[in-house]
Amino acid sequence: MSWGTELWDQFDNLEKHTQWGIDILEKYIKFVKERTEIELSYAKQLRNLSKKYQPKKNSKEEEEYRYTACKAFLSTLNETNDYAGQHEVISENMTSQITVELARYVQELKQERKSHFHEGRKAQQHIETCWKQLESSKRRFERDCKEADRAQQYFEKMDADINVTKADVEKARQQAQIRHQMAEDSKADYSSILQKFNHEQREYYHSHIPTIFQKIQEMEERRIVRMGESMKTYAEVDRQVVPIIGKCLDGIAKAAESIDQKNDSQLVIESYKSGFEPPGDIEFEDYTQPMKRTVSDNSLSNSRGEGKAELKFGGKSKGKLWPFIKKNKLSLKLGATPEDFSNLPPEQRRKKLQQKVDELNKDIQKEMDQRDAITKMKDVYLKNPQMGDPASLDHKLTEVSQNIEKLRLEAQKFEAWLAEVEGRLPARSEQARRQSGMYDGQTAPPVNNCAQDRERYSICTALLSVFISQFWGLETSTRHLLDSQRVCDGGPVVPPRVQVSAWMF
Repeated sequence: MSWGTELWDQFDNLEKHTQWGIDILEKYIKFVKERTEIELSYAKQLRNLSKKYQPKKNSKEEEEYRYTACKAFLSTLNETNDYAGQHEVISENMTSQITVELARYVQELKQERKSHFHEGRKAQQHIETCWKQLESSKRRFERDCKEADRAQQYFEKMDADINVTKADVEKARQQAQIRHQMAEDSKADYSSILQKFNHEQREYYHSHIPTIFQKIQEMEERRIVRMGESMKTYAEVDRQVVPIIGKCLDGIAKAAESIDQKNDSQLVIESYKSGFEPPGDIEFEDYTQPMKRTVSDNSLSNSRGEGKAELKFGGKSKGKLWPFIKKNKLSLKLGATPEDFSNLPPEQRRKKLQQKVDELNKDIQKEMDQRDAITKMKDVYLKNPQMGDPASLDHKLTEVSQNIEKLRLEAQKFEAWLAEVEGRLPARSEQARRQSGMYDGQTAPPVNNCAQDRERYSICTALLSVFISQFWGLETSTRHLLDSQRVCDGGPVVPPRVQVSAWMF
């Protein structure tokens, strides 16, 4: 089927149809362009979402990502970020492979269409000119024929009239002959132009127009093919990233499978285990004996007298034991942290001290590296004085050496505290059998040496200072704190006027 033969008289409709084809192509380009904008917007939102939930550096959130569930969540965030990158790839490839290419093709298509229809209009104008020439020669031939008939009739009339002179008859005859000759010339011209027009018309309808329309048809078919290829590319661009997106999803699934609830539970133990032993049994207090009850080792009494209510840890105040301790724990947190972390439970204190020792050792190593570098530089200066003055490095070398000595003394101090607390902790195998309870309700095994008593008593002192300052006033609190410093060989572990429940030790 050819447009040149089937649609030979549909020039205007073909012009409209091809313009509609270009409009459809431009509409498709606009659709793909909007899709690329959506992909970019979606990718941006995914990236922002992933960034929003990323843990902040040097914050408590970083510590949370020790747990496998948090690590899996972090992997999910990273995979989501990679997932967003694939949508950016879709946008980039659709832009380069479809919208840019099709936009260039549309411009070429418009030029080609313009050329074909310009050629068609030119052929139309030519055949219309030939038609006008034919009409003009036909009218002239008709007019000349009528003039020749009138001249012939006039001559015959003059020739039949006996009253007309011979000269007038001859003039009429000559005029008739002239008109007949003009008619013959017009006839010949009309016949020639008619033959030419018929030839041009055959060329127009059987050669020029079919050729032009065939070109237009081929142009339109190429447009259709090109649009189909672009649609395939549209699908292929998506398909190309499917495997990578699948890997992102596989990564999320793998991260989910890596979650280890037992490991996370163990991390919770390591994070919060105090190292204390649970409280022991409370001894029976016999109220049947008619005697003044003395203060037990499991109570804390108000030694100021004057009818003050007696306050106890343990014993009958069993129901108030844990809330009371939690309250004081909160109060302790509001104060300054001791350098030796003695406000912490033994296990947490050990971890903090170990961390501090590791940090100091790293600082020492850095300073030693710097000292070695300065020493080497000084040697270079000694061998090559033109490069620098060796004496200029002495001050820096001395300063670094002093820093190393200070750090070493500091490290020794923390190592001593660490050794002390590790000596008091139960054996690791024994610890593994014990589950950590709440910090303030735990009991450490009894130890007899004075240094350990001092450390143990520092925790109780802090608790008592908060309690006494709240109930008895700052002056009395200060006095009891001073009394508490008498913990030494042979000295009382508990101040005379304040007795502390045994579970706190």
